Amino acid sequence: MITSVQLRMARAALQWGVRELAEKAELNPNTVTRIENGRAALSETLMILRRVLEDEGVEFIGTDGVRFRHSTDTTTT
Repeated sequence: MITSVQLRMARAALQWGVRELAEKAELNPNTVTRIENGRAALSETLMILRRVLEDEGVEFIGTDGVRFRHSTDTTTT
């Protein structure tokens, strides 16, 4: 699972607002705000948020960190 701190950090790293993340995750913006403020969330909701963020290249480290995954694509144009 991801923590509220990781959620805020990942969103900030992507330079997304709460509404943008909520839209991409098909959630209500209030839900994202509540989770970021440390309120309880359904595990399914946390998994959706994690998937959306990981699809954008965010990697979750332990219980308190995030980073961007390095691209393994070596294709040149």
